Amino acid sequence: MTKKKNELFEWIKALAIAVLLAAIIRYFLFAPIVVDGFSMMPTLHTQDRMIVNKLSYKIGEPERFDIVVFHATLEKDYIKRVIGLPGDKVEYKNDTLYINGEAYEEPYLNEYKDDLIDGPLTEPFDLDGIIGQDTVPEGHLFVMGDNRRQSKDSRHIGTIPIEEVMGKASLVYWPVSDIRFAE
Repeated sequence: MTKKKNELFEWIKALAIAVLLAAIIRYFLFAPIVVDGFSMMPTLHTQDRMIVNKLSYKIGEPERFDIVVFHATLEKDYIKRVIGLPGDKVEYKNDTLYINGEAYEEPYLNEYKDDLIDGPLTEPFDLDGIIGQDTVPEGHLFVMGDNRRQSKDSRHIGTIPIEEVMGKASLVYWPVSDIRFAE
């Protein structure tokens, strides 16, 4: 009888450790997220399942063109691409991104730009017209979806406080036929 109690205790202890490790990993290191909507097409598709690396920005800073997940509201998280970093002057002219006066290529938009028949993919704008100042404020990011015509992003909701960023999303793990690193 004592042997069965010890064995049961060992199983309970192993299960408790497994649950604790899973909770620590999910809360502090990695979390799954489901892409909801079309704002990141063609890079990400609705219902793609991804892993969010929560550790990446605890030990480093977001970089331009990272795909990040952030708390947009209390109930909703958004997934977008970092375009402007703190102190950057961001503007769009003639369907070209300019950061601090320098034109930047956005190869992830080529598929959409090649299919365009009516006007620019990204309407012209500058930061002053959106947030009332020329540069991205300290401690904030300017983010945009890759599907520029169908994305609710910093052009609509303003800059994002860096502390609202959950982490970097770069690995699509579902559907299995589409496993890849998203860039």
